[in-house]
Amino acid sequence: MDLWELATFILILDLPFGHWKANVRKLSREWFLSIHLTVPVVVAFRTLSGIGWAFISFPLLVGAFFSGQFLGGKLQKWLKNHSKTQVTSCLVMDIMRNCKYICERD
Repeated sequence: MDLWELATFILILDLPFGHWKANVRKLSREWFLSIHLTVPVVVAFRTLSGIGWAFISFPLLVGAFFSGQFLGGKLQKWLKNHSKTQVTSCLVMDIMRNCKYICERD
């Protein structure tokens, strides 16, 4: 796995957690968990991929982390404004619920 693949993985991994973070009270236990639960996964993939801890990799991977959190939060707000179904803290269930609604409507 190269650096760009790992960055893409981190961004996609953090989307649901950013979605969760946007739906909980700031500085609560859930808020801290939504930010930090992916860190051990990122460390494991960073180590297993052979990228290591080179300084050059930090800006890209940290940027991917924050981008995933930011985009997940934006997606949560967008769904709240445009969804015909209830929006929860779980991105996967929200997407499935919206797909089911669209399929039943047609």
